[in-house]
Amino acid sequence: MADHLLQAIPPLAVYLVVGLMLLTESLGIPVPGEIMLVSAALLGAQHKLGVSPAWIAACGSAGAIAGDSIGFAIGRRFGGRLFGWLGRRFPRHFGPAHVAFAERVFIRHGVWAVFFGRFVAVLRIFAGPLAGSLRMPYLKFLVANACGGIAWAAGITYLIWFLGVAAEQWLSWLSWVGLGAAMAAGLTISVLLRRKARRLAHPPDQPAGAVREPSRS
Repeated sequence: MADHLLQAIPPLAVYLVVGLMLLTESLGIPVPGEIMLVSAALLGAQHKLGVSPAWIAACGSAGAIAGDSIGFAIGRRFGGRLFGWLGRRFPRHFGPAHVAFAERVFIRHGVWAVFFGRFVAVLRIFAGPLAGSLRMPYLKFLVANACGGIAWAAGITYLIWFLGVAAEQWLSWLSWVGLGAAMAAGLTISVLLRRKARRLAHPPDQPAGAVREPSRS
């Protein structure tokens, strides 16, 4: 569905859709923002969209940062009432277990949870509203949010873009080498980030079973 939508609109609208989808997701509303970002980068690499990876990354980063900042303000204003309403509206994403898990991680790790939470789906939609609800200083939140948003959006965009370019030029041996290197780099970065996020959720002095990420299924 994302592919068909992006191919049916002009390039400028593609940038706007990517930014708006990530802004909406960062507000705490469970929409497929990451899927839209990946689709735009992949279709662009395949020359099916007249778009630039730099602009996709920039609009994605801006949407993520802006959405988290708005979510922060909403969370600070409405606090627990907001999560109660979201839990009733979106129980698969904002159930009590999800909220409790995110609160433990944010209380324990502060701004690091904001940064690395951008790379973990269940924390990504909580980052702004929960940080505001917990009264995190906005300047600290903004720095961590901006760094995480740029690293996440730009990293995904360029990784998918170069994977798409290498895969398209499959007749070239060097392209296969580039594809393998990009895949290895992407897998390595993904593993390292997930390990870091797991260490944030399960510190060494606490058994891993004590805090477990809730299932989204």
